[in-house]
Amino acid sequence: MKRLFFLLPLALLFIGWMATQQANPTSWIRINQLGYLPQGTKAAVWGSKENMSISTFQLVDVSTGKKVFTGKAGTAFGAYGPFQQSYRLNFSAFKKPGRYYLEAGQARSPEFVISDTAYKGSADFCLRYMRQQRTGFNPFLKDSCHTRDGYTLYGPMPDSTHIDVVGGWHDATDYLQYATTSANATYHLLMAYRDFPTAFTDTKQANGLDGKNGIADVMDEAKWGLDWLLKMHPRPDWMFNQIADDRDHISLRMPALDSQYGRGYERPVYFINGEPQQRGKFLNNTKGTSSTAAKLSSAFSLGATLLKQSNQSYSQLLSEKATTAYQYALIKPGVTQTASVKAPYIYAEDNWVDDMELAAAQLNKLSDALSYAQQEPITPWLGKDTAHHYQWYPFINLGHFELAKRATGTERATVLSYYQQGLEAVWQKAKQNAFHRGVPFIWCSNNLTTSLAIQGIWYKQLTGDTRYDALTQANIDWLFGMNPWGTSMVYGLPSWGDTPVDPHSAFTHLKNYPIDGGLVDGPVYGSIYGNLIGIKLFNEDEYAPFQSSLVVYHDDYGDYSTNEPTMDGTASLIYLLAALESQLKFAKP
Repeated sequence: MKRLFFLLPLALLFIGWMATQQANPTSWIRINQLGYLPQGTKAAVWGSKENMSISTFQLVDVSTGKKVFTGKAGTAFGAYGPFQQSYRLNFSAFKKPGRYYLEAGQARSPEFVISDTAYKGSADFCLRYMRQQRTGFNPFLKDSCHTRDGYTLYGPMPDSTHIDVVGGWHDATDYLQYATTSANATYHLLMAYRDFPTAFTDTKQANGLDGKNGIADVMDEAKWGLDWLLKMHPRPDWMFNQIADDRDHISLRMPALDSQYGRGYERPVYFINGEPQQRGKFLNNTKGTSSTAAKLSSAFSLGATLLKQSNQSYSQLLSEKATTAYQYALIKPGVTQTASVKAPYIYAEDNWVDDMELAAAQLNKLSDALSYAQQEPITPWLGKDTAHHYQWYPFINLGHFELAKRATGTERATVLSYYQQGLEAVWQKAKQNAFHRGVPFIWCSNNLTTSLAIQGIWYKQLTGDTRYDALTQANIDWLFGMNPWGTSMVYGLPSWGDTPVDPHSAFTHLKNYPIDGGLVDGPVYGSIYGNLIGIKLFNEDEYAPFQSSLVVYHDDYGDYSTNEPTMDGTASLIYLLAALESQLKFAKP
């Protein structure tokens, strides 16, 4: 009896301690909330705010409550971001479909699935955001906007000449439109259908409203992009780079109310002349006509190929435009940057030979493509700690993929070695931390993350080399919750998970409209966040325990640096998700 009374206080203390641990956890398990493919790489990350250690972890079947797999935690990776200690939990050996959670120490993960259908419908879901970004007629709003674009600047015609460039997509939360990001987005959508056609359905008409039209929705969206790009290259000696500029940022409004430029609802359209253009009191660093023009050429070429059977006249027009756009790129070899008026932020693209490589490959100018490939074998940000905003764009060398599929022998091997070298440079950094994170936390880090995952998929497809599988999957997992904050970076995906709810978006902030499928910019270095202009959090930071001097992410409208969705990033994600839904089974040529 005395022993019972002696043990009772200890039991109460233990219960109290357990309650405190649950209310104030010090360790967490981060997972991919979308789930895992049975035959794929499967991992999670355990992180602790204290210098604790674990030796094993368990996988628990939700339906039975039984532990179905026990794994070794392996080597401690040490501190990373907000965590003093971290481990990588690898359960790739377990392949049985079902619903599970992980346990390690005092931490328990959210539930997740292992299933062949883990990614089913995700690519189509993200097309919702692309349709919502449409300008001209917007199917989400069932209204039109920007119907008077625009008046020309820097062109051979008199300034303020009217030209019809209505259409395309808004670039992000702002309503600027860039040929460079739109052409890249269009190309990714076209590739997604070419490589993984079974990932897409037909539920929308060409205008984006409900109703089948016999065309996969992704191709309707890609053609929306192509139609606008044709307007931006209306004749062989004319090409335009962007609509509007940073005067857009003066106020927050819905797109139909955009009248920021002193000419009613008309907006400026910047001509590509290969020369530096306005950047407030500074000029941008434009040096040529190549980067934007080559991206347009590539999109036209791929569009012509995919539409040859279904729309021959349109395909022929695209073929002609692909050639004239390529010729425009050669007028003055060099990069075309964007222009701004008030703020120092632009798309400061510094490379262009990668764009020329892709355009040449699509036009079957293989010797030219190989020459360009040799000039930039590795996309310069790979393996680096930082870069300027959109300095190396696209964030993946698309040309290497297309060239490698066409080349043979030593030339093919050489091009593939470029992909391998880039992945290896990132892997040398990534393998040192539990998240296998080797992507620099610059503005739009999620776009880089998506592109790196695609490069890993392409390298494996073309070579059969599996050594970067863990790196590739880690970047996919990062986007859907295997990160310090435990949140998905895609609005509404998955519907049951922790995803953005307060993005930097006029649609959500003013009207509480969901922006389903939008990929937000992603985490940035604390040093970048601390020096940006005009950032102010509007609400208490629910992720405060997981911020660090290394990197921050806020699900708050006020943080335009980490929580603003982007159109081109979402288009890249659509390609990645189509690949995953198809379990990386590429369509035959």
